[in-house]
Amino acid sequence: MKIAVLGAALCAAMTVNALEKPADFASQTPLTLTGKGPWYRLDLPFALQLNARQSNLNDLRIFDADGQSQPYTFLRLQEPHDGDSAPMAVNGFPLYTTAEAGDTVPIIRSERSSDGAIIDIQPQSDIEAGEEILRGWLLDTSAIKAPLEQLLIDWSAEREGFQHFSIEASDDLQHWQPWGEGQVARLTLSDEVVEQREIGLPGQNARYLRLLWRSPQNAPTLVSAHVLTAGPDSLPATLTWSPPIKGVVEKPNEYSWQLPTPLSVERVKIDIAQANSLAPGTLYGRLDAGQEWQVISSSLLYRLTQNHDEIVQDQLQLAGHNVQQLKLVVDDRGGGLGAEAPLLSVAVPAVQVVFQAHDNGPFTLAIGNADVEGVPLARVMPRLDPQKLVMLGTAQPVAADKAASALPASEGIDFKRLGLWAVLVLGALSLGGIAISTLRSSKP
Repeated sequence: MKIAVLGAALCAAMTVNALEKPADFASQTPLTLTGKGPWYRLDLPFALQLNARQSNLNDLRIFDADGQSQPYTFLRLQEPHDGDSAPMAVNGFPLYTTAEAGDTVPIIRSERSSDGAIIDIQPQSDIEAGEEILRGWLLDTSAIKAPLEQLLIDWSAEREGFQHFSIEASDDLQHWQPWGEGQVARLTLSDEVVEQREIGLPGQNARYLRLLWRSPQNAPTLVSAHVLTAGPDSLPATLTWSPPIKGVVEKPNEYSWQLPTPLSVERVKIDIAQANSLAPGTLYGRLDAGQEWQVISSSLLYRLTQNHDEIVQDQLQLAGHNVQQLKLVVDDRGGGLGAEAPLLSVAVPAVQVVFQAHDNGPFTLAIGNADVEGVPLARVMPRLDPQKLVMLGTAQPVAADKAASALPASEGIDFKRLGLWAVLVLGALSLGGIAISTLRSSKP
């Protein structure tokens, strides 16, 4: 009897998968394969994610030329958030130079302990008292063995305004790798201090960081420096950005946006259209109108001209909040963001699919069906570390203008599907007969 029940369950599962075909899904996109199989990896474009009818993307399928779904799995390109990690304090050492040196990087003599920690830093050549200029700061992160994701700095109170600097990383104090630009700000608006002290880092390991100010004459004196890290085994955070989304004005200096579907948002970008804009902003989020608004981020947003250069801070960092509605409330004491709602873009974790191509192509990615359950029966996915992952073949969605020519012609009678139906029906009848025979034989 148990055998009959198990067989019926397997037949039911096979029947569900056999019934699915590309036409049952809202979106069908042909794929082109490159490299060696049978496993291929596919970076799922943001536009295709928006076609999903299930937030966990369980309605994604990959079909072969005969309409048979292929085994696949999702890869996690970013570790889930376990909550905010505790900032770790790091020591900072001033880098002095002279006016004659201009923008030259300071040359230093360093004294380090056996484990690489910096004990002291001195200029390579003597500088007369009163002639030193604070060119930048050297931060010792040698005790931190995890990827560096964010830097938080604080500086002396007498320095207000915007501070712009370059960020470099090194493991030996000799060879330096650029890590981008940093901007921080401190302003007083109507006796209230507004600050922007966080700087994003690329999520890589480094023993030392070097900050070089663009305007050394106005460089602040650091009071403290902290870093936030990612897990040592986590993969680099890979984000994909949405197209710009239009918003509406709820009331003066209050804007809202409706996302196409619930998304796990990691970052938000506000298109600051007008020059000389400055606005402290608080971002709220929720899934639908039945929920209360929750504060999910805040930042000082601006687009200003300083020393003939334009400086822009237009992004807010989130912690993977799952939202579909966003609202931004800005303080207009700095000028606000204008009478119209700015365009908004959101960044979500990139989705990568690895699938096994059992048969010959062409293959089609289908997505968008609220009624399908689970995923096709699949073989066990081989364990893939980041090094093995890059060796897999790749799949690319065909552009929309090429999709029409790549799609197969309209189907006639699907004899293979009819044959499969016949096998399933006969199997079910056979199992039913076995079950009835077993019941009869068990009676006295």
